[in-house]
Formats: sequence, C-alpha cells, structure tokens
Amino acid sequence: MNEQRILEELLSLLEANSVTIRAEPLGGSGGGLCTVKGQSIFFVDTLAQSADNAAICAEAVSKVADIEKLYIKPEVRQFIENHTGGKKE
Repeated sequence: MNEQRILEELLSLLEANSVTIRAEPLGGSGGGLCTVKGQSIFFVDTLAQSADNAAICAEAVSKVADIEKLYIKPEVRQFIENHTGGKKE
C-alpha cells in the first residue's frame, strides 16, 4: 500500500472520529491537527508529499482515536505504530 492510499485511509479514520478535513496550501512542510471553537480540524498541506502528510495524519489519528479498539487495515495500523511508537497519546 503506497503513502497516498495510507493517507486516504488515515483521513477516513479522522473523519469517522468527528474531525473535519481541510486541504490547504501550507508551504510544503505538512499540516496538522488543531481545535477551533471546539471543533477538531486536520489540515492537509496540498504542497507537501503524501508521505509527510501521512506521517502527521498518523499522529493525529493516535490522538483522537483509541486504535486498539478499532479495526484498521494491517498496513495502516503498522504505519501508525511506526510513526507514533505504537502508543496512543
């Protein structure tokens, strides 16, 4: 599974956990998770590589979801664990 497909899966996990996804040109260094007026928003940097966005997205998923209680495709779960040390923050 390539980084673009992993990113799509991770974004779906965020949306399933009530996170709004916004794609914006943010300079190419990646986006991130933030809270605005009580709403969680994940910004995808349209100028960044899929691998960079996916790594940042994996960290966000570990913050908003208990990945131990969710079914996640094995490749995606491994990606999350590789980028977060396997822990929910």
